[in-house]
Amino acid sequence: MQWFPTTRAESTEVPPREAGAGDEGELDALTEPVDGLTEALTAVDAFDRALTGGLLRPRPAQAEDLITLADAVAASPLAARVAEAAEKAAAGSASEDHLVTLAAARTALLGSAHDALTARADEVTGRAREEATVPPAAGGQAPNLLAAARSWLCDLARTGWQGIDHDVVSGAAQIVSAMLPDPRLRRLATLLDGFAAELAASCPGAALERIPVRRWADLWARGMLLTLPGAAAAPAAHTATGRLLPLGVDVQEHATAVQAQVHAVFEPADGTAARLVRASVSVPKPDTVLGAGVWQLLRPHMTLLAAAGEGRSMDLTDMPLTAEGDLIWQDEHARPGEPADPFATARVALPTATTTSAAPLDRHPACLAEPVFLEGYGIDRDGDTVTFTFPAYRLPVDTDRVPAAGPLTAQSVAASSACVGLLRWDAGRFRLQPLAVETTVRRKPVAVHAGAWAGGTTDKAGARAEKAATDAVNVLRERAGRLLRK
Repeated sequence: MQWFPTTRAESTEVPPREAGAGDEGELDALTEPVDGLTEALTAVDAFDRALTGGLLRPRPAQAEDLITLADAVAASPLAARVAEAAEKAAAGSASEDHLVTLAAARTALLGSAHDALTARADEVTGRAREEATVPPAAGGQAPNLLAAARSWLCDLARTGWQGIDHDVVSGAAQIVSAMLPDPRLRRLATLLDGFAAELAASCPGAALERIPVRRWADLWARGMLLTLPGAAAAPAAHTATGRLLPLGVDVQEHATAVQAQVHAVFEPADGTAARLVRASVSVPKPDTVLGAGVWQLLRPHMTLLAAAGEGRSMDLTDMPLTAEGDLIWQDEHARPGEPADPFATARVALPTATTTSAAPLDRHPACLAEPVFLEGYGIDRDGDTVTFTFPAYRLPVDTDRVPAAGPLTAQSVAASSACVGLLRWDAGRFRLQPLAVETTVRRKPVAVHAGAWAGGTTDKAGARAEKAATDAVNVLRERAGRLLRK
């Protein structure tokens, strides 16, 4: 599951280097424009404008925007198909295949932007990156349901965000209900469910004062590509045996779903180089479960969350691991190991860990998330805005991403002396998403982690939030039981 963050206004900042890596020359390179980045994003914005107004009866300005997208990929293997699709869409006669082609062109442009930004991040951290091997697509995924989902997404494209109403949006409900029981379709079902919920909450589109143009176009394009046979198939994986050292937990929450992603360093038992990996768990959730209550939904599905919350390593035996660095977590292949301080891991193991390239559908600037360790910075704070300052650059800290499901707060970030975080790129600049900080409380050094409550907590605020969530879940289960008995 992937929910794209809200796009912010364009601005320019200089990102940091990881402590102990790089030099001032490398930092100077980050101030230089990325070749082709502005042009690629301009073409994406043009298509998104066309999509906002709908492709049923495009206006001349929308037709020009569609041609801009086609021109941006004119030197690629997609050129002829995108040119035809743009021409048909501009005439209001685009078929489903044409709309899929336009979604693919948009995704390809954002993928190229992702690759360029990742290369810059690698320069800063000095991190080696291996190319992932993409397995061939597999079929056999309920073609009728995929066709139904694609048809609904095409209806949205023809209607446009300004034309959405409850009749159009409600068309997803039966499709999602039919998909959810099938594990192979759950990724797409979760995306459609959340997307439809956002659209329903914004109906009618004609009355909207502000439309999240980039976000909705992101979700639409990803949904379109996931309806293609094999696109949502489980990635090929090999097995991994060794020691897993958690760095931090990233929580991504939506009204209808929540995901916890543990970023870690994996040390293979065979003595080969350590590498960066991720392990994720995603579950549907009711919109009444908030804050620390989400751990009750996530905790039963992955023992790694408890280990990360307690500051312990995990010993893995034959755990499935994809070429992109994602652990397909199975509790029977893991057992708790020795205590492992994430900051010790960040100082010692992170600088030499290798990483791999993203999967094709994850090549998007919003998916850039590079683990880094920083210390020795100054802090500027202006209201809720926190910035880490260095002699040669300033790094904005994205405190909006700090989850309510843990003790980490903007205040603790603003009082920190060291930070483990994720280097991200959002709307024109790099930002740091903190996962854990070292700070001083009553003259004593203290580590504060976003995922500290993942395995349970005795913290008063966390315990109160968990109790409130327990009450909400119990009420929902009781009501669901009554409906089933009827």
